[in-house]
Amino acid sequence: MSLALCPSPSYRGNPVVGASRHLGYKQSRLILLKSSRRKTDNSRATMATAPYNYSYIFKYIIIGDMGVGKSCLLHQFTEKKFMADCPHTIGVEFGTRIIEVSGQKIKLQIWDTAGQERFRAVTRSYYRGAAGALMVYDITRRSTYNHLSSWLTDARNLTNPNTVIILIGNKADLEAQRDVTYEEAKQFAEENGLLFLEASAKTGENVEDAFLEAAKKIYQNIQDGSLDLNAAESGVQHKPSAPQGGRLTSEPQPQREGCGC
Repeated sequence: MSLALCPSPSYRGNPVVGASRHLGYKQSRLILLKSSRRKTDNSRATMATAPYNYSYIFKYIIIGDMGVGKSCLLHQFTEKKFMADCPHTIGVEFGTRIIEVSGQKIKLQIWDTAGQERFRAVTRSYYRGAAGALMVYDITRRSTYNHLSSWLTDARNLTNPNTVIILIGNKADLEAQRDVTYEEAKQFAEENGLLFLEASAKTGENVEDAFLEAAKKIYQNIQDGSLDLNAAESGVQHKPSAPQGGRLTSEPQPQREGCGC
């Protein structure tokens, strides 16, 4: 019996050619796996040695009566958006953003606390270790301004002496409904050694400045030595280490024998 030769040998029906091509496929796959493993190892080494993209962490708290717009200020600052139907905070909420002060990248960790009296016992625990506090009132509701002394007392008693406190009159866009004058709020701030500005979470007016001005003052305190970074209650971390479960330094990985296909 004679065998008919195909004009061009193919994988099918030709065991020699088929075996050769199958071997070539396995070798190619082995090369790709080894290349992929090297890339993974290189990625781990890069991640292990790459520095954080910020030099400091500042802890902030936002305090004030219910409904003054604390969560809206936080959302406007972190997301650049206004929440028209902002729900009341239950306990605490959290947000972060990286800013720049004097050429230094700083990560702000911001704790938004509930304003209801029934949550005060819970939220007071978040005051400790705060580098900055944003104390907010509503310029259209005098009762929220009248309660500032109570909020300030808590802040002074529960934070460290160098905590930077900034007074914020929110809802500055509602000028026609104003119930607290700019002048009296400014006087209150001066008498108590607070930074002060009016802002609008709705329009974004002065929201950025509120967080930045506090950060600038904290950074100034670091530079002049009045804030001890080694103190547990400073609210500032410098060049943070990797979180638990992560590695910043490259560790030798055990090499596996064989291709692991």
